[in-house]
Amino acid sequence: MDLRVIGKNIRKKRLALGYTQEKLAEIANCSWRYIPAIEQGASVPSLRWLNKLSESLKMPLDEFFKK
Repeated sequence: MDLRVIGKNIRKKRLALGYTQEKLAEIANCSWRYIPAIEQGASVPSLRWLNKLSESLKMPLDEFFKK
């Protein structure tokens, strides 16, 4: 699993929706520090958090893994 691909796709969708990292963290109910860590590939999101982010971004889960 390439964490940078996941982070890049999350960032791309977040920006397309006009969300800041803080706004996405608020919607996903997580720490605002967690979003940049995922987007930079520095943190490994669990399946639970990928599901939560998928719902928050209105994005199918498989889109996180597309290069």
